[in-house]
Amino acid sequence: MSIVVTGATGQLGRLVVEELLARGVDPADVVAGGRSLERIADLAERGVRTVRLDYDDPATLDAALSAGDTLLLISGSQPGVRVAQHRAVVDAAVRAGVGRIAYTSILRADDTPLALAPDHRATEAAIRESGLPYTLLRNGWYTENYAQPLRQARETGVIASSVGDGRVASATRRDYAAAAAAALTGDGHENAVYELSGDSAWSFDELAAACSELLGREVTHVRRTPEEQRAALLAAGLDEGTAGFVVAMEGAVRAGALGSTTGDLAKLAGRPTTPLVEGLRPAA
Repeated sequence: MSIVVTGATGQLGRLVVEELLARGVDPADVVAGGRSLERIADLAERGVRTVRLDYDDPATLDAALSAGDTLLLISGSQPGVRVAQHRAVVDAAVRAGVGRIAYTSILRADDTPLALAPDHRATEAAIRESGLPYTLLRNGWYTENYAQPLRQARETGVIASSVGDGRVASATRRDYAAAAAAALTGDGHENAVYELSGDSAWSFDELAAACSELLGREVTHVRRTPEEQRAALLAAGLDEGTAGFVVAMEGAVRAGALGSTTGDLAKLAGRPTTPLVEGLRPAA
């Protein structure tokens, strides 16, 4: 029986594998799956079993899974196709008879206004309907998502948004990876649902202050209406769909979708989550 991590060539999946090894899991008991074996060749050199695992190729899923395995399904990144991809993984897990399936879902999947939520709700439903024991890791926002605004602030001294007074309880990918590794290796996580977020929720005024500290220059949060933000994004060269998505996301933040501070992430990880400034420091 192994711990199988899908998406190990991605940022979160790679960190989960590294966290498992750091926690003393025998490398021979870890399976790292991804589309490109070259990107995880170094894990193979450390004794991890690496396999080609493609959500769009059921044969690779069947080859990667065995009876009794603990499977971590890292969410795919392509809206519109990932529900089908996730269902393919769940179906393969049923065929193999895995012992438990964990899934990286989205914070407050049941009631969040985030546009990404329907795919996650559909996947959660498929997992529950499978009859397999499960662990739902409902991840909040990654601090690393704000690396690009940080880089822009270096040049302009401005972070512009339509989030108003909305707050974000972000944490780093490494924080979420630590929680996932704990859920994969510990007891008592069967059929559990964890709402994972940072220990504190920050405003975009505080994000600007954090950027000021890291960059050594004054950074200001410029507040825009949704209409002003959409127009500015279009003027900057974004297409209609992308601009609309960004404004919708900022509307969800304004409505409180990412501000929940549940404490589940720190409890699972076994340590406090990374503060905003420290989480952004590598990008600075």
